[in-house]
Amino acid sequence: MIKAKTRFAPSILSQMAKRQEAGADDIWPVPELFNIADMCCDRWADAQPDRVALIDVRDDAPPKHWTYTELLRAATKLAHYFKSHHIVQGDRIAVLLPQGPEVLIAHFAAYRIGAIILPLFTLFGPDALAYRLRDSGAKLTITDAGSLNKLLPILPDLPELEQILVCGLNDKDTDKQEQTVSVCSFWAELGHMPDTTLAAVSGADDPAMLIYTSGTTGNPKGALHAHRFLLGHLPNIEISHQGFPRAGDKGWTPADWAWIGGLMDLALPCLYYGVPLVSYRQLKFDPAATFQFIADHQIRNMFLPPTALKLMRSYHMTAERLPVLSVRTIASGGEALGSSLLGWARKILNVEVNEIYGQTECNLVICTDRSVDKTVPDGVMGKAVPGHKLCILNPDGHEAEIGEVGEIAVQAPDPVMFLGYWNKPEDTQEKIKQGWLLTGDLGRQDENGFVSFVARNDDIITSSGYRIGPTEIENCLMQHPSVSLAAVIGLPDPIRTETVTACIVLTTGTGSDQLAENLKQLVREKLSAHLVPRQIIWRDDLPLTATGKIRRKALRESLLPETDSSLD
Repeated sequence: MIKAKTRFAPSILSQMAKRQEAGADDIWPVPELFNIADMCCDRWADAQPDRVALIDVRDDAPPKHWTYTELLRAATKLAHYFKSHHIVQGDRIAVLLPQGPEVLIAHFAAYRIGAIILPLFTLFGPDALAYRLRDSGAKLTITDAGSLNKLLPILPDLPELEQILVCGLNDKDTDKQEQTVSVCSFWAELGHMPDTTLAAVSGADDPAMLIYTSGTTGNPKGALHAHRFLLGHLPNIEISHQGFPRAGDKGWTPADWAWIGGLMDLALPCLYYGVPLVSYRQLKFDPAATFQFIADHQIRNMFLPPTALKLMRSYHMTAERLPVLSVRTIASGGEALGSSLLGWARKILNVEVNEIYGQTECNLVICTDRSVDKTVPDGVMGKAVPGHKLCILNPDGHEAEIGEVGEIAVQAPDPVMFLGYWNKPEDTQEKIKQGWLLTGDLGRQDENGFVSFVARNDDIITSSGYRIGPTEIENCLMQHPSVSLAAVIGLPDPIRTETVTACIVLTTGTGSDQLAENLKQLVREKLSAHLVPRQIIWRDDLPLTATGKIRRKALRESLLPETDSSLD
């Protein structure tokens, strides 16, 4: 473990361009010594002690401004606590908290001593938490009083968990013993710790974070990432946020910081660049409150998942009711965006939404910059970001022809690429083959290098000999003003193999035969007759992952017992 020197990095893209001009074999400016805590906290505290890092907004109190110095002091105290309780390099520390300063403090404290952060969603139930905590072997969990109630019943299944620090407990509630686990107040314990310097130490390839996949295709797997993976995200951030950072920029996302999207697509990059980050706890996404929040806090830069954008659009905000916004950039990823959603953002938010693409194992490798490149067609994810080499592979493992559907693959090694799956070397070998990381996503590339998402491998519908991806059908259905959410799946059919089935959540009212016909006609006219859903099912809601993605597999399974043969 080596102390990372404090230094200020200019634009990553500029550094890469200079290295390329100089003929460097590797254009990535990855130093031997690199630590996320040093780069996202310590160096700013050293140079500008009073610089605002975080604005914590809560409904029951005025916003609290946290400087880099305040975050550093708290993180140092927590690091001392870790060391005093025998947390050492390589130990896993779980963070089960909503957005807020305690999340950042936990990250910066863990990185300071070489521990590994395990982010966990507050939406997880006991089974999901038990699996990840047990599989990772986490020794300590930081949570709040609400989530503590989820943890207590599963403690017998977590033999390696020794301590729980709880934000929001009073001093009198500290130092409890629950079975074999010590439960203490987060802030009370920090009050007993010194704030003497504990330098942030690590090499660029040292492990930093263990992020579990969504588990949509089997049990979740822990993707282990090194400190360098922060650097791997930054070229995409600079492009998708249009020359980020600029004077006056301020970032916010409704996405949970336990998701790689919320954490690495906005939160930590903001802190790296010295851009104020806003934390705001929404128990449930509220479009009306979101519009007002963005206006009140003069948010300039956002990562908005497609589901959030769809819900904002379903609110039917008009120009007359729209509060004055300061939005400069929006990035969105996790699902493909359709032309109707992009057009709505242009009209109502007065901003181009830039699409970004990646996955837990290898994030932010594709993006658009619609403000610069006016030739970007709607419906594409973008081009490969400088420094990342991509390829579309056909089923034979060879590079696909232009326009041919194949698997999106990323060349290894790559700074943003994971170190491997936690305790699953065989799965790691299956993920990276012949120098390519296989994403499991199907796409196509046009003659200009733009990549379009088609479907997850396991979401492909086989109907009457056609292989059909659900995304473009869903995007088409979303163009209808009555549709709030749409999910397209295949259901078993004795003749066609599978029947294209659309599950629809309406903005208002109830479904009707006439509306179903209108939706089918829309797909027929906009896309193709063979893509028309033969069955439309009206739903009050759709099963979503904690990150807002449609769980098509769960939807399919829920419908199998009740699906009838009333097909037209």
